[in-house]
This record gives sequence, structure tokens and C-alpha cells, in this order.
Amino acid sequence: MVRSALSRTTVYILLSLGAVLMLLPFVWMISTSLKAPNEVMAMPPVWVPTEWKFENFTEAMKVAPFDRYFINSVIVTLVSTIGELLTTILAAYAFSRLNFYGRDIVFAILLGTMMVPSEVLLIPNFVTLSNLGWVDTYSALIVPWTASVFAIFLLRQYFLGIPKELSFAAKVDGCSEFKFLWYVMAPLAKPALITVALLKVINSWNAFLWPIIVTNSQELRTLPVGLSAFTTEAGIKYELLMAASSMVIFPMLILFFIMQKYIVAGVARTGLKG
Repeated sequence: MVRSALSRTTVYILLSLGAVLMLLPFVWMISTSLKAPNEVMAMPPVWVPTEWKFENFTEAMKVAPFDRYFINSVIVTLVSTIGELLTTILAAYAFSRLNFYGRDIVFAILLGTMMVPSEVLLIPNFVTLSNLGWVDTYSALIVPWTASVFAIFLLRQYFLGIPKELSFAAKVDGCSEFKFLWYVMAPLAKPALITVALLKVINSWNAFLWPIIVTNSQELRTLPVGLSAFTTEAGIKYELLMAASSMVIFPMLILFFIMQKYIVAGVARTGLKG
């Protein structure tokens, strides 16, 4: 009894220390966003500003057209998320419910592509988009990211956990494959779909490398790319950079805290079937 309580206490202490270590960068970011320039690089580090500079946030908004960047981020995130949900639902249903020649081989090949680092594909993807004339367009920011092998795998595992008797009953009632997918399977897979959508929103909102490669004009830049405006030949304005970073990350933090139970439920229910 005593040993069990001691073990639990030790685990809680270790988890609490881990949580504190994870929160430190965010605390430092917010603290720096409210500092005066002379306190940013002070040694020893100043965790609590002596004078709270809330005007850093307004100054950061003047450095670059962040209103345009915000609109671009919203458009790219929403459209790419909707596109990924559609392709994921169709592909996951095909790999979990339909029997066709080479299904398992194709799925294994798809899983194999997850082992290829995304950086390796940057040049081939850029050349392809350049040949299509899509460089510096919304199409370049959205179309390549409307499908995800990981999302297909996640939803396929969830679909495999749904009893096949539902499909037999639906077919007896005259339900087609398409209607069964949209009116039965998709609603039952709501936790997994929410998980896929949330992960996509977070990844798309925070994307930096791809948008900076395929865009040339300020009108198509997204928020993470806009943060590079604080790096100049004269140095980095850390207090303004941290203020802008806080504004960029704040919407995602709110979204995560509101929807985190759906992420946990969706991942927990997918299992490892098939």
C-alpha cells in the first residue's frame, strides 16, 4: 500500500516536472514580448519585466501586413483541411471496406511513403508546381496538402473497428456504398474525423518551410512566414518577434485546449486493427 502510494507520487512529480519544462518556452515567449529592448538579452535573464511594454504588440503589427497574412493563413488552413477530410474519408473507406485487386499492396506502399522525409520532396514538388504554373498562387499552398497518408491510416483503423454487420444491414435496406459511407460510417467516425481536422489545422497554421518556398509576393505569405520580417541585417528585434509569435500561436492554443478531449478520444479509439 505504502509502496504503491510512493510510486504514484513519484510518477506525479516526474510528470509535473515535465509539464513545467514544456511550459517554460511559452512563459519565456510571453515574458519577452512584454520587455523593453534592454531587458531582452540581460544577464542574468529577466523573467518578469520591470516595465510591461504592451505597445510591443502594436509595434509588431506595423512591421509587416499581418492582417493580410492572417487572412491567407485562414484561407489556406480551412480549404486544405476540408480537402484533406474529403480525400481521407474516401481513401480510408476504400482501404477498409472495399475489396479490390492489390488493395493491401497499395496501402503498404502508401505507408512506406511516410518514411520519406518531407525535405527530400521539396525540390520535386516545387518543379512540378512550377511546370503547372502554380508558383506564388493559392493552389501551391493548398493542393499538395489536401491528402495525408497518416490521416488515411488513422481513419482506416477507426473504420475497421465499426462492425461489418452495419454494412450488411444497410445493403439489405438498399443503401449504396456511397450513402452508407456518408450517412453511417462518417457520423460514427466523428471523433477520428475531428482528430484529423484538428491535427491538420495545427500543422497548416504553423507551416513555414513550404509557404516561404512557393510564394514570392507579400500578398500570399502566411503568418509563420511573416515572422521572418523581424530578422534584418541590423539584428533581430526579439521583443517584437515574441509579441508577434504570441499572437500567431494564441488561436491554436485556444483551439487545442477546447478540443483536446476529441483528439484523445479519436486516437484512443482507432486501435491497431488490420
